[in-house]
Amino acid sequence: MLQRIPRSMRVLGALGGIALAVGAWWAFRPELLFVDDRVSEAFPVATASTSAGAAAPSTPAGAKVLSSGRFTGYAHETDGTATVYEVDGKRVLRLSDFRTSNGPDVKIAFVAAADVKDDATVKSAGYVNIAPMKGNVGDQNYELPADLDLSKYRTVVVWCERFAVNFGAAPLRM
Repeated sequence: MLQRIPRSMRVLGALGGIALAVGAWWAFRPELLFVDDRVSEAFPVATASTSAGAAAPSTPAGAKVLSSGRFTGYAHETDGTATVYEVDGKRVLRLSDFRTSNGPDVKIAFVAAADVKDDATVKSAGYVNIAPMKGNVGDQNYELPADLDLSKYRTVVVWCERFAVNFGAAPLRM
């Protein structure tokens, strides 16, 4: 004989299901997979800039390229160039023609490895979070900490902190 489930238990089950669905949505944020956050930041201007009306050079006046590399996607398709510049005594990471997937808690980080092709290397080699990713599409700038040792931290990664996933990496070359 089938026993009928009391109404209060059905209501509690429904509320529990709703709470579970909201918790899963918050953790995974599936809508972010379909929404691009576009960024279009100009290169930081050095005090020794070019005169008005001069054509913009490939490396802006007053900026020095320290290292550069192309992104390769791993967990998610990722493309673009990561370049570290010195501008007015500060180091700036510039992501150009950048594109990756969106997601929750995605950071731009430097890893203490020559290249990073998986998630385990990020965790075992050690990494420094620079900042939350500003957008998943477009040119963007990140000021680097003065004490970041670029001879040790040689790869830029797009790192999902919440799920410990390497979206993509750009090994930097001098």
